[in-house]
Amino acid sequence: MQEQITNAAAVLAALYSRVSVSELVEPAPSAGQRQAIFRAALRAPDHGQLRPWRFLLVEGEDRITIGNVIADVEECCYGPLGESQRNKAAGRLLRAPLVLLVIARITPHAKIPEIEQVMSVAAAVQNMLLAAHASGVGAIWRTGPVTFERLLAEKLGLAPDERLLGFLYLGTPKGELKTAPSLDVDNFFKTWTAP
Repeated sequence: MQEQITNAAAVLAALYSRVSVSELVEPAPSAGQRQAIFRAALRAPDHGQLRPWRFLLVEGEDRITIGNVIADVEECCYGPLGESQRNKAAGRLLRAPLVLLVIARITPHAKIPEIEQVMSVAAAVQNMLLAAHASGVGAIWRTGPVTFERLLAEKLGLAPDERLLGFLYLGTPKGELKTAPSLDVDNFFKTWTAP
């Protein structure tokens, strides 16, 4: 019983202190840290056991390749980019040593709508964010308008039934972690009353 209480306290401490870490540097998560983080994703709620999650790992020079694809798609969808805008778009994935493309693979299902499958992928990402934090790895989930452009999904080689839901950046936090804000639970939880 004491071990269960200790484990629960450790889990809650990680939950309560997790923050997004925007400044990430080398080294990337180790093989052991990756296994822990990736296994956590697979415990997300998954109605019908559709396993709608898929993650593509991007490291090294591939971050530049995908950054240039992002910049090309931004120009195609939103118009010409100035040199600094293009450099910013192209360098987006260089903000961390490891980036995961977060993908929802949508399966047509009479009882499980697309939104439930997308929510399952979001829960998988949250599990990874928590596992990363508990493992001492900095992480942040980023999107932006171009993320949801179908053209970007196509250029990245995603299948027609797949949706890009963002980029999960992982690395070593640069500097001290910020403190998680203290929120009042009562501001967000109320007893339902009939209208």
